[in-house]
This record gives sequence, C-alpha cells and structure tokens, in this order.
Amino acid sequence: MQIIFYENREFSGRHFECSKDCADLLRSLSRCGSIRVESGCFMIYEKANYTGNQYYLSKGEYPDFHHWTGVSDSVGSCRHIHTEPGSFNMCLYERIEFGGQMMDLMDDCPSLVDRFNIHNIFSCNVRKGNWLFYERPHYRGKMYLIRPGEYKRFSEWGGRSARVGSIRRIIDY
Repeated sequence: MQIIFYENREFSGRHFECSKDCADLLRSLSRCGSIRVESGCFMIYEKANYTGNQYYLSKGEYPDFHHWTGVSDSVGSCRHIHTEPGSFNMCLYERIEFGGQMMDLMDDCPSLVDRFNIHNIFSCNVRKGNWLFYERPHYRGKMYLIRPGEYKRFSEWGGRSARVGSIRRIIDY
C-alpha cells in the first residue's frame, strides 16, 4: 500500500510518500495538486485529523483534484483502508441508537429508496467489511468511510445529515 501526494498538478513539484494513516499531511505539503496511488485503497480528507470532505481513491493516477472529485487542492489527512476477501455485513437503522426498522445489508445498494423505501440512515452496526455511504443514489455526492463498528448516530461517521442515497462495499481488486 502506497500513496504519493504531489504539490502540483500532473505529478510535479515536491512530493510526499505515505504507506499508512497520516493525520496531518499539511506538515509535509501546503497543497496537493495530484495524487498517485501505487497500491491499496485510501480515503483522503480535506482537513487534518480525518475531517472535512472525504474522497475514496483506489490504485491509479489522479493528475488534479477534479479527478478525485475534489472541490480544491486541499488534502489534510489520509487513511489506508484495509481490504480483506470475504463476506460483508451491516445493519442499518432508521432511528438513532439502533432504533426503528432494521435493514440487513451484505452487498452494494445503488438506491436505498428503491431497495428499502427510505431516505435516511440514522445509525448502523458494521459487522464485516469496509463500506462507503454516498449522500445520493447511484454512488454520487459526498461520501463517508464506514468501517467495522457501531455508529449510534450519523454524526459519528462524519455526516452532517442522515441522508444516505447509496452504499458500496470497498473491495480492492
């Protein structure tokens, strides 16, 4: 697993190589114009300490922030996403603290409205695997990394609202 952050577009200027979680990239680079993921999967965050907008990156080249759907060249932190072959499982809830209707999920869901007839997820319990929540259907809009564990309310995964339109498993091919 390796990710390289470049100060300028098209992989030029100063660079910083990383192979693990990094809570403060701003110590090494004042801005990020391009990124190359040599191996593995990473979530990059707009601000330090894993906050701000999140962007999922798999192996490949991202010559400028538009290629990772970023809104600026600000990258403050990154987190390596461990992927393991096997099954995926999470329980979704329509209320905080695991209340209301419970829905079990083991595969990708391009539209929560179509599948479960709901617009909001207020809490979840991830039993197996790493997942991405998207605010809009068909894997569009803001995304959030959801790792194994309990999330009693949407703010615990970084969401500003409970709006979840689609969900995708993180599988490193």
